[in-house]
Amino acid sequence: MSEDGTSEDEDWFEQGLRDSEDSTEGDDRESSDDDPESIEAEAGSTDAAATEAESSAGWTQSVDADDDSESFADEFGTDDGASGAFGGAETDDSDDGLFDEGFGDAFGGASDDGDFAEGDFESEIPRLDLGIEGLDQMIQGGVPKKHLLVVIGSAGTGKTTFGLQFLNHGLRNGENAVFITLEQSREAIIATANEWGWDFEQYERDGQLAVVDLDPVEMANSLDNIQAELPELIRDFGADRLVLDSVSLLEMMYNDQAKRRTEVFDFTRALKKAGVTTFLTSEASESNAYASRHGIIEYLTDAVFILQYVRGETQETRLAVEIQKIRNANHSREQKPYEMTDEGISVYQQANIF
Repeated sequence: MSEDGTSEDEDWFEQGLRDSEDSTEGDDRESSDDDPESIEAEAGSTDAAATEAESSAGWTQSVDADDDSESFADEFGTDDGASGAFGGAETDDSDDGLFDEGFGDAFGGASDDGDFAEGDFESEIPRLDLGIEGLDQMIQGGVPKKHLLVVIGSAGTGKTTFGLQFLNHGLRNGENAVFITLEQSREAIIATANEWGWDFEQYERDGQLAVVDLDPVEMANSLDNIQAELPELIRDFGADRLVLDSVSLLEMMYNDQAKRRTEVFDFTRALKKAGVTTFLTSEASESNAYASRHGIIEYLTDAVFILQYVRGETQETRLAVEIQKIRNANHSREQKPYEMTDEGISVYQQANIF
């Protein structure tokens, strides 16, 4: 414990979120269900899976099927006992909690017709659009809500932009959203969104959006507490969409493969428990564009999107997207080109790579 009564494991989180709070005060405010033991057996050869995906034509359907710390409600509860950290409610004077008032304030301030006609796909599962023109048309009926999604790609393929665009689409439709970055500062994320014309600062002021930057090392050190409390915080904020950019940095914090697999599995299970549609970004393996760097996250998520560079022998380098899997949804397995336009990522569904 530090002299002020706060545990060392908690200092990083509190400080990181205080920084987020301080950065917003100058704004207009003044004015999967997979068993971890089965992952290796399921993994097999990702190259073989990629070959199968490339050779498949048309459409396919993928149908896969406590902590000893004080509770969040005790530390940050409102008068009626309900937690209000995400809503910006006042907290008590205790500084012992993992999620201090800085965390609470951060979360409280804050085409074509496709290949098939609409209505062809009927499902009782609630669904949502990603907000990516062309890519949504490649998914019949939309992505099931509360699914865990991951986009895998190398540097410069637009993974962060993909996540921001996913959130912006929900925000425009009145949803609440959370963006957690392990790579950049809050200011950098806001600036990137502004470049695309997405006013994330206004959404923060309206209480629809929370942008939080965390240090991956300290997050890994306090992952047990985060897993225990994050689902409740997300529910209290009423988040419909969440982005974590990127899960690769969290995976890198563990040298032991078994430990890495277990921790990432537990973390994704906590996100599923929160009942929010979650979008993760992940770096691609240097040797296989269809696999993540550590070959874990694609087996723990419900949907996998692959972003990659495609280089022809005589043609220019193109960006291509491919849907590797989406549980409980019909989707195309074709590889389609995409570009960064003035409005974000746009997939050319009816075009070919070359």
